[in-house]
Amino acid sequence: MELIEKTLSEKEIFNGRIIRFHVDSIELADGSKGLREVAEHPGGVCIAAVTKDLELLFVRQYRYPMHEVCLELPAGKLEKGEDPLLAAKRELLEETGCTGRDFCFMGNMYPTPGFCSEIDRLFFCYVDKEGADLNLDADEFIETERIPYKEAVKMVMENKIPDAKTQLLILKAAQIIESEA
Repeated sequence: MELIEKTLSEKEIFNGRIIRFHVDSIELADGSKGLREVAEHPGGVCIAAVTKDLELLFVRQYRYPMHEVCLELPAGKLEKGEDPLLAAKRELLEETGCTGRDFCFMGNMYPTPGFCSEIDRLFFCYVDKEGADLNLDADEFIETERIPYKEAVKMVMENKIPDAKTQLLILKAAQIIESEA
């Protein structure tokens, strides 16, 4: 059996600043009809930036949907048509005041593929220059932090970092760091 589902029609429910919601009538793999609720998201980037002391740069910010302050690697939303590598460099500078070198694409992560089209592009780099002013969005309030990569891995394994993209990228970054040691 072919596992592909075919879109028959689409009904827009909401079109906002970041997310667009629609309900699609579909044909399932067995030929029967069904519905799919979809949240369209432009995608984002996440960056594991490693210092010369093998620390990872982090940001703390309040995440309204979770109603808590979250510890995350620097990340941000892609603008329509924006190159993910350029977005990663932009977000790193805006959120940490640092630039990176030797950027390496670490793959895509689908946070919630059951209903959302978001794809996070993951990047690894080494911190090149530090000290620039943060350039945050008007509604963005963050604190920056450095954590040794081994401590960050321990925090992931102890469930102290619930953000999925951050967990995954910390573990991938640790593999690179350890392979270069």
